[in-house]
Amino acid sequence: MKFVIPFVISVTLLTLALTGYASFRDVVANKSVAVDSLSGEIQQRSDATSRIVAARSALGELAGNETAVQNHFVSQAGVVHFINDLQGRGSALGTTVDIASVAATSDKQRPMLRLAINIRGTFDAVLRTLGSIEYAPYDLSITRLSLNLDVKGAWVASADLSVGSTPVGAAVATTTSS
Repeated sequence: MKFVIPFVISVTLLTLALTGYASFRDVVANKSVAVDSLSGEIQQRSDATSRIVAARSALGELAGNETAVQNHFVSQAGVVHFINDLQGRGSALGTTVDIASVAATSDKQRPMLRLAINIRGTFDAVLRTLGSIEYAPYDLSITRLSLNLDVKGAWVASADLSVGSTPVGAAVATTTSS
């Protein structure tokens, strides 16, 4: 009898300990499932955030590229600046660039400005000016060209230019990343 009471107490305590262990094990297992679920959600949101950051970066780069491309076109509102640029190119190369006419096309798909110009100067200077205009950073093509010697001994190049344009009111979209 002396060993029975301690044995019963030991078995009771062992049973209580095993029951407690099993209960806490179930609680920990349920919490582990919840942690795994939350971890999956965090990973999904982290991936979504990474995609958003990448998209914002791409949009910012695209806006920069769009601005760079847009600079190759002359807006109808910016035609005076373009004409001043042509005349400045001619002046820097020793010629006079006169604008005979400017007209905008009505084509909505590919708007263009049509310019008729006359370049007056020495033969070398006229050809250098034509090259400078032709290779200017614009969507520009020379559609007609004639070269003549005038009565004063100066060379005159008469050219028709087609310059890519943007319609009035068209603005370059810019995106700011937060």
